[in-house]
Amino acid sequence: MTARRKVTTVAALGLAPLALAGLATAPASAHGSMTDPVSRISACFAEGPESPDSAACKALVAAGGTQPLYDWNEVNIANAAGNHKQLIPDGKLCSAGRDKYKGLDLPRADWPSSPLASGNHTFRYKATAPHKGTFELYLTKDGYDPTKPLTWSDLEDKPFAKVTNPKLENGAYVFDGIVPNKSGRHLVYSIWQRSDSPEAFYTCSDVVFGKDNGGGAAAPAASAPSEQDIEKGADKSTVDHGGHGGDDHGDQAGTGAGAGAEAGKPAEQPAENAPEAKGADEPAAAPATPETSDENLAATGGDSSTTYMAIGGAAALAVGAAALFGLGRRRTVTPGGRHSR
Repeated sequence: MTARRKVTTVAALGLAPLALAGLATAPASAHGSMTDPVSRISACFAEGPESPDSAACKALVAAGGTQPLYDWNEVNIANAAGNHKQLIPDGKLCSAGRDKYKGLDLPRADWPSSPLASGNHTFRYKATAPHKGTFELYLTKDGYDPTKPLTWSDLEDKPFAKVTNPKLENGAYVFDGIVPNKSGRHLVYSIWQRSDSPEAFYTCSDVVFGKDNGGGAAAPAASAPSEQDIEKGADKSTVDHGGHGGDDHGDQAGTGAGAGAEAGKPAEQPAENAPEAKGADEPAAAPATPETSDENLAATGGDSSTTYMAIGGAAALAVGAAALFGLGRRRTVTPGGRHSR
């Protein structure tokens, strides 16, 4: 083998571990939405983006078109880092301050709703791209008026349920929480703050305690999208369910920026300029905890094969290094015709 061929071979060996290492460490993106109780956007997507049944979902489409419903699992802020109140203005909690999802902020008492009772409840959050993180659920205060824009002061000061890295079952995070005593129509606001990224996701779920809807308007029952609904709508989604590679975040300011509703709004601040969280009620990203099962590995956006990929990358790196060392010590011919090393 000529020296040039050896160099080419070594270069290839050197690139192999780099490629494997890149595969082993590439992050997957988180996407999802609450399905029990059903979030507004999940309910409207289940009704059908092109011809929703309820008046509220029709109003959402009239306000922002059908694309928000096809992208039902992407109500997020890329650089939230726990600064939810600083980044999301009052009146725009359900859209996370993103103009794309402004139809979710429409104040009305006829959003499709889910029945909810005080006491223990099992919550479900559909995760089309799971990741580790912390979920916090807030309920609206007594006296909540759904016909007015939702503000931070409408929510109870502390979450009634909080869980880090809940169990993943059949593509959904499942966890229990104790629901406070309430009556009439209320709203459950969820914040999913990733622990491996500053990204956070938000949902508004309209709920009714007892038979009194509150607000006097008839509200249809909310249904979560089925797997068939999700599969059927995937072709028209701009969200890559496996990561951010194909996402359309045109209404977010800059690369990796947070939600950008309108010019000058706090949600458009880049990550490096985002204000620090203030107050004890501001949730912080929870540190990831070591987990070993395949199911929990899936919750990080990977699986057990990730470990083997990392090992393969290390092995290839060792082979490349050995080849380079051997090339450096290749035989040479001295002026006297003798071979030396």
